[in-house]
Amino acid sequence: METLTQRLGALAADQDVVGTLVLTIEQRERSRFRTMLDNGEVIGVILERGGAVLRAGDGLADDTGRIYRVEAAPEPVSTVRSDDPLVLLRAAYHLGNRHTPLEVAKGYLRYRHDHVLDEMVRGLGAEPTHETAPFQPESGAYAGGGHHHG
Repeated sequence: METLTQRLGALAADQDVVGTLVLTIEQRERSRFRTMLDNGEVIGVILERGGAVLRAGDGLADDTGRIYRVEAAPEPVSTVRSDDPLVLLRAAYHLGNRHTPLEVAKGYLRYRHDHVLDEMVRGLGAEPTHETAPFQPESGAYAGGGHHHG
């Protein structure tokens, strides 16, 4: 079984890759796991602990320098869309206050599907929709350095 041990960061669109790992956010948060490439080949990932969460478009390499692309797998999410920035801002504030990983994009917010959070968002005047979509939450203000107060 091949093992990927090197983080490469974001790859260029035309980067030469030998395979693709389609991973859930839970997998992209881990540093050690076994998974399958898009071609069905089993591959291991052993990265330094405490590193940044893998993002869609990042690259990983094996010891021979072969490069593999990371993609975000579709998973159950709730998506809140609105043309009113205030609706999204209020929802983002309250979701963040619950330390919920949150994808923030123009015109929508996305979080792991949770019926309790869906009810809270409805109470704020928004209507979440249940989808199966890639989930790419914000990395956070303290990404890479841990959470510190001071």
